[in-house]
Amino acid sequence: MNQEEIKDRVERWTRRRPPGKIRVFEDTSAFMKITAGDVLSLGGGHYLVYGEETEGRFGLDEQPKFWVKRAIDLATGKKKVVKLAFYESFELSLGEQKVRCYRSPKKEARILEKTAGDGRFMQGISVADAAGNPVRILDRILGKSLYAVIHAYEISHREYFAKTFPSLFAACMDAVHAIADLHAMGEIHGDIRNDHLLFDRESRTWRWIDFDYAYEWTERPFGVDLYGLGNVLLFITGMGFHVLKDMAACLPDEAEGSICLEPSDFSLFFPHRIMNLKKLFPYVPETLNRVLMRFCAESGAFYETAGELLEDLEEAGKEMGQ
Repeated sequence: MNQEEIKDRVERWTRRRPPGKIRVFEDTSAFMKITAGDVLSLGGGHYLVYGEETEGRFGLDEQPKFWVKRAIDLATGKKKVVKLAFYESFELSLGEQKVRCYRSPKKEARILEKTAGDGRFMQGISVADAAGNPVRILDRILGKSLYAVIHAYEISHREYFAKTFPSLFAACMDAVHAIADLHAMGEIHGDIRNDHLLFDRESRTWRWIDFDYAYEWTERPFGVDLYGLGNVLLFITGMGFHVLKDMAACLPDEAEGSICLEPSDFSLFFPHRIMNLKKLFPYVPETLNRVLMRFCAESGAFYETAGELLEDLEEAGKEMGQ
């Protein structure tokens, strides 16, 4: 499309005609230079950028992800998420283990192809820009993350556990099934977190997003994913995370008497997080708490596959009448 055609499309979908020349990018390598009002020419399509996606972690304010653009498909008017090629690596500590993690846009592109049509995962396509960078063009999911859903509750843990937790536990089971199927394809998610599981308001289903992280752990190829699933289970069981400094200030209303915490009660993945939730909430079923304890720092029986985790979760579900 030429400038006038692009302006016509922009006006059609935004009801505003750009006054000056529109910058059109075919090479997205310098993604920091691409800003709102620019157009990306990718795979025969054109996408109007109107901002960046944001992310907030560990209590920090939302930070822009400059390589992840919010865009409008100028052919259809549909909102898209356009992930440009960004590479980084870091080392993850799991006890005495050091695991190298890195971003792989090609891995995410591969998973998008393998999970096409599967509503448990985000959907989209991958195209190469003019410089050969793998760019992922994703359907936007309307809905909140599991993190946001849990933090919106303003009820006691006891009420939450009795009324809300059963449905979230069932959703967690489905999410673990999805990851097990992904592993069966020879792939890993790579960055399983509570804000990477979204509730799609349109389909009324939970969906995994963001697959561009990979890791190198030869001894336990699915290990990082499994610890991520353990944190999701911990989060929904505890209605959030509980750490030692919180205990110093006050005890949960549901706790009975004093609590004696030991090193074996804490997570290997995040050493400050309490995994032994039965000490905080005595009504947590023993079978469910045993699953959580498999992710503790001193556990000698770590999960090797998502299938093993599913078997124990099914047993816990039976105890809870599910």
